[in-house]
Amino acid sequence: MAIPTPHNTARAGEIAKTVLMPGDPKRSRFIADNFLTDPILVNDTRGVQGYTGTWKGVPVTVMASGMGIPSIGIYSWELYTEYGVDNIIRVGSAGALQEDLHVLDIVLGQGACTDSNFVHQFGLNGTFAPIADYTLLRAALDCAEERGLNVRVGNLLSSDNFYDGGGCDSHDAWKRMGVLAVEMEAAGLYMNAARLGKRALAICTISDHIYLPENLSAEERQISFRGMITLALDTAARMARL
Repeated sequence: MAIPTPHNTARAGEIAKTVLMPGDPKRSRFIADNFLTDPILVNDTRGVQGYTGTWKGVPVTVMASGMGIPSIGIYSWELYTEYGVDNIIRVGSAGALQEDLHVLDIVLGQGACTDSNFVHQFGLNGTFAPIADYTLLRAALDCAEERGLNVRVGNLLSSDNFYDGGGCDSHDAWKRMGVLAVEMEAAGLYMNAARLGKRALAICTISDHIYLPENLSAEERQISFRGMITLALDTAARMARL
């Protein structure tokens, strides 16, 4: 494969070594417009907007991943293999499973359980445990401490199903195992990073609660995740100094 790829029209050198990946293209544009200095649109294939600008003088790209493991699997693979990206930080929303988590809390995905069969392609004779890169995770924790952000670290569940016929009961077993929140992308991202010797981390903001009557509107999800976004950007800047 060569660049541009089937899903990314950016040219060589237009994508930074660290990429922030929200699921929603509108959130990608929101981050570029409100946080990056001099952002330039480098990709708009299929409406999946990607912008490169700077944060604290460090080049950073923000590009949407779409929804689900297959989608982030495509974009992250191409970014890692064809564009020379070293670090991908997912910045997304998640549904809380534990009662001590609430809307707008920030979770760092130390690991990512999954009900997906994405790992089958790697031909492993056993069960693979998708985990975040420790260097990225440690950098994010240090940045959170500097900003005074109270973050939780633990397991996410990357589910293939947004609508589940089993309702909340289908999450009960994961909740009992201490999984903090459910989302749809981290495990696939972590697997690609592991296979390619790259770094990945999911930073998620709680947008709703599976068991409690707490939720954000679609518009609030786009614009209210400033703590998560600045944390991810600070982490990108810190990684550039390592």
